[in-house]
Amino acid sequence: MPEELLTAGKIAQVLHVSQKKIKDAIEKAGIKPDSVKGACKYYGPASVDKIKAALEAI
Repeated sequence: MPEELLTAGKIAQVLHVSQKKIKDAIEKAGIKPDSVKGACKYYGPASVDKIKAALEAI
């Protein structure tokens, strides 16, 4: 079963925060997307955990 990849917008919905906060956390933590399709960046479960930790540090 493939792991679920989420965009910053979907991560924001799951974590109940704004998309801007997610994008800021990704940028500040230097998290790279697990996959890129066109202009969309996708993040896997391990990256989502890093994003959560980055949000708590802000």
